[in-house]
Amino acid sequence: MYLVAILGNCTILFFIKTETSLHEPVYYFLSMLAFSDLGLSFSSLPTMLSIFSFNATGISSDACFAQEFFIHIFTAMESSVLFIMSVDRFMAIYNPLRYTSVFTTDRVFKIGLAFALLCILFVLPFPFILKRLKFCNKRLLSRSYCLHQDVMKLACSDNRINVIYRFFVALLSILFLLCISVSYMFILKVVLGIASHKGRLKVLNPCISHLCAVLIFYVPIITLAALHRFAKNVSPIIRVIIADIFLLVPPLMNPIVYSVKSQQIRNLILEKLCQKQH
Repeated sequence: MYLVAILGNCTILFFIKTETSLHEPVYYFLSMLAFSDLGLSFSSLPTMLSIFSFNATGISSDACFAQEFFIHIFTAMESSVLFIMSVDRFMAIYNPLRYTSVFTTDRVFKIGLAFALLCILFVLPFPFILKRLKFCNKRLLSRSYCLHQDVMKLACSDNRINVIYRFFVALLSILFLLCISVSYMFILKVVLGIASHKGRLKVLNPCISHLCAVLIFYVPIITLAALHRFAKNVSPIIRVIIADIFLLVPPLMNPIVYSVKSQQIRNLILEKLCQKQH
């Protein structure tokens, strides 16, 4: 799964960088998504592989804090990119004549950089507020990688600051999800105003891959939160599996979904494969 995820996202980045036909806002945003997916894969890969391949379950506190910092940063980046892409899709459908003037190449890069800096700014305090805590003798994490909410529960000292700040950052992620939902409500309103069935499908088709990416990313998060809140007696194995799905499946599936749904990317991949065969 890791190999396919890394290969798939690197392929997406390679084609977007080298093919001038893909130098459009929607593909620039896709490259940001692929970069976030690569970050998630590389952040979780060391501990997951060491646990499942070599049964090496130990990790130093500094390595753990570093891992949760990068996982949270790339999770926040992915969430923000999915939000930006929803706005991009809404603008392309709602006002296609102004789309190219609003989403210029320069503006797309500035938007991406601004959201990346915002994510880093919000996540930066995490390792520092964890480092100030005193931990008990029992240091068994419930996942195959380090997350802030998992690590802070092992503390013997007062972790109220961690709980409050974690809640504040979680609200940011919920806000992105709400904004994505609102964007699609407006998109649906525009689509329902189109008379022909064929016209509706044509307008909705570019949104399907983005909707799949949103579901692939948010469904495991919401499921994990629901289990934590309403099903506390559920088997720990179920929690571990869903937690692993959260970091393994989006980087794996996003390149596949976009390669299948995007005709330009699909054609380029098939063209390169045919050239190699000849």
